[in-house]
Parts: sequence; C-alpha cells; structure tokens
Amino acid sequence: MSAAIKVAELAVCSSWAPGALLAAGDGLTLPKFWPLPQNLLRPLGRWAGLLVGWILLLAIGLTPGVARAQGADAFRQFLEGIWPEAKAAGVSRATFDAALRGVEPDLALPDLVLPGKGNVKGQAEFTKTPAQYLSASYLANLSAEGRSLETRHEAWLGKIEKELGVQRQFVLAIWGRETAFGSHRSNYYIIKALATQAYLGRRKDMFRSELVFALRMLQDGVRTRDTLTGSWAGAMGLTQFMPSEFYSVAYDLDGDGRADIWTSVPDALGSAANQLRAKGWVPNQSWGYEVRLPKDVSCLQEGPDNARSVAEWMRLGVVRIAGAFPPQALDQQAFILTPAGVYGPAFLALENFLVIKRYNMSDLYALFVGNLGDRIAGGGAFVTPWADVQQLSATGIEGIQEKLQTLGYAVAKIDGKAGMNTRALIGAYQKANGLKVDCWPTEALLTHVRAKAAAMGPAVKGADAAPNGGGTLGQKP
Repeated sequence: MSAAIKVAELAVCSSWAPGALLAAGDGLTLPKFWPLPQNLLRPLGRWAGLLVGWILLLAIGLTPGVARAQGADAFRQFLEGIWPEAKAAGVSRATFDAALRGVEPDLALPDLVLPGKGNVKGQAEFTKTPAQYLSASYLANLSAEGRSLETRHEAWLGKIEKELGVQRQFVLAIWGRETAFGSHRSNYYIIKALATQAYLGRRKDMFRSELVFALRMLQDGVRTRDTLTGSWAGAMGLTQFMPSEFYSVAYDLDGDGRADIWTSVPDALGSAANQLRAKGWVPNQSWGYEVRLPKDVSCLQEGPDNARSVAEWMRLGVVRIAGAFPPQALDQQAFILTPAGVYGPAFLALENFLVIKRYNMSDLYALFVGNLGDRIAGGGAFVTPWADVQQLSATGIEGIQEKLQTLGYAVAKIDGKAGMNTRALIGAYQKANGLKVDCWPTEALLTHVRAKAAAMGPAVKGADAAPNGGGTLGQKP
C-alpha cells in the first residue's frame, strides 16, 4: 500500500491520531506547521480529517521520489537551454539529441557544489599535501620510463623542438603527469562529465562552453559517442586536452592529415608542445631552480608581482642549491615560490613555470612537470625535504580567505585553494599579528583570523604579498 493511500485512509478516519499518521508515513517529512492545533480542527467537525489529509498529501508531493523527478526535469530543461548555442556552433538537432540521450548528472564527480554538502570533493592538486602529490618514488619511476621513451621517440621529439620550440623533456613530462605515458586512461563519457560540471560545478560557464565544443566533435565525426571518453573534467587523449583545446591547438605532427591525440604519440606530444607554445613558452628556458633563501627573503615575497632578475636575487643572497645558475638565466625574470610555505623547498620560478601552470592551474602540477622534465634530462630530486604538514580542507581555506578579505587583505579569489596569493597573504597576516610566519593555512590560523575579523581590528594589507599568482613576468621598474 502506498504512503499516499495510507495517509488518506488515516486522515479521513474520525479517530485519527498523529502518532498513527507518523507511523504510516514511510519516512515522510511533515510540514513545519505540523501538528495542527486541536482548537482549529474541532470546529470543522467531520471535515477536519479531510483537511488534514489534503495537507499531508501536499507534503507527500515533496517526498524524495518526487524531488528526484523534479530534479531530472530541471536538468533536462538546463540541457535544452544549451541547444541554441550548440546549433550556432553547427551541431544538428539529431546529433544534440543522440549525444544527450539518457544523460543524467553524476553527483559523485569532484568539484561539484551540491546543496547541503559542506566540503566540495576537489582534485588531487588541491587536496594532497606537496609531499603526497610530489611523491619521490612515483617521480623516480616516471623519470626512468621517460628516458626510455625519449630514446624511442627521438625523431619526433627532435621535430617538436625544431618546429615548436619546446624542449623534449618537458613535453614528455606533460605526458607522464597527465596519463603516466598512456597507462592511465579514463573511459568516462565526456558529454556526461561536462554536462554535470556545467550544471553543478564550480566553473559552470567554462564547462558549458566545453560541452558545446564536445558536441561539435561528435557533429564533425572526430569521435563517436562510444569513443568520446576522458576524465571527470572532460579532458581527453594521451596529453589530456579539453574539447576547445582540440580545436585550437591540436597538432598533426605525423602528417597523416588529422590530429589524433588519442592513439598517435607524435600527435599527442606535438599537440602538448603546441599548447605550451600558445600559452607563451620561452624556448631554451628552464622552469626554475631550487634555491636557499637568505634571512631577509621569505615566503612573504612569494609570487610574480615580486619578480626581479635572477642576478638581482643573487645580490640579495639567494643561492641555487644544485650548483651555479646558468649564465643565460641571470637576466631572466624570476619570482620566489614556496609551495609548502616554510615547510619544504623554495624555488626561483621563471616564466615557463607559469606557462606549465596554464596547462593545469596548480602550483604543484607545474612543479611536478618541471621536476619530472629535469629528471628525464638527467637532473635529480629536490634536496630540501617536504615536511609532514596537514592539508586544510577547501572549506577551511575559504574561511581564511574570506576573513583576510574582510580585514582588508588583497585576496585575489575566494576559491578554497592555497595558491601563491593566499600563502603570501597568510604570511603577511601572521607577521602583522606577531605569529610565526610560515605562510601555511591551518586550523589554528583559521580560528585566529575568525576572532580577529569578529573583533574587526585594523585592516592590514600586507604590502609584501603578491595580489595574484598567475600573471606574466615583466621587468621591475
């Protein structure tokens, strides 16, 4: 017997009892005004039960099953709203319908903002500590395989360097980081991933645009519904391209008339190199160097806005750990990078670090690719070890960012990610409040900054902190 029938039967019974109704409700949630006062029901006499029945039937309309149906309808309406954009991009109605047939949002995907869910499930670049993400054993295994692949693909890598101006070791490092040289492949249906992210993700506009490009790929016959597969974020192929990137920078290195980033190693590597070139790669430049900082240079000065030439940093006492800086690097602009605050290695990062970061907007990602590339070319691990620090949740980091902004600090973005801007501002706050300056987000810091914001102490902006972490290096005046 359905919950609706049981409630109706009990409601119209002259001897109804709230306890019986609650027992019969199969987990129903009654309205906030339940139970109705008896003095309101008595004047209605025999009509009271009928009134209660109608109220409860209204409540049944808000049960989880109905809510799911309403949610599905809302998602279909959302998808239908994308049709004009898809049509303008050249997608036929038949392709549109076939691509989206049976597609439902996948609430298990990372980076979704779900009602009632506090913490957003994030990607590894922002949920792992530096020591976890930059696993020494994993980097060692990848570098050994990378050197072997460098020999196997020598001719194609040479062609990449000649045509595109990107050093072979960094192209291989992108491949290694993205799919472990092709051994890690996701078979997730791209249309479903992008539709979910466009509907519920943090970056809805970006994923909406990518969904249209993915539909266009089906329209153009680049892939079929069965083969249009990739990651939870919609990235595809050996070197993980978004649909829009496929149309803008995919590269036919092997000259067979089509850019195949899925099965052609030359095309996948050439495409990765072409994307780095399009994002501003500086030929023959490294990504950066591990350094030792003097007493007067610290994590407070982290970020591109405090960039100066390598030679200037040397005059301030910054020393490269693994030997001298190359002569050609002395005039290059560089900035301080401390991914774990004071709890790990420090670096002078160059423009190409920011270029790698534009491939995937994460300091740890760019550092991983840079170090893997160095290892493939004969370099080694970082000398300074990573300390065993705790990674604060995205919600906790957002709380710190919000309170710092309240106190007048130039927070670039409240996103729950402890990038260069956030770390430097944390250091500035710690210095201004007599705390240990470590430029690292913790629960203790969150508690402190909440109390400070509640008291609304004097706003301090932290002049040494960089307002952003993803710009382009320029000359200092």
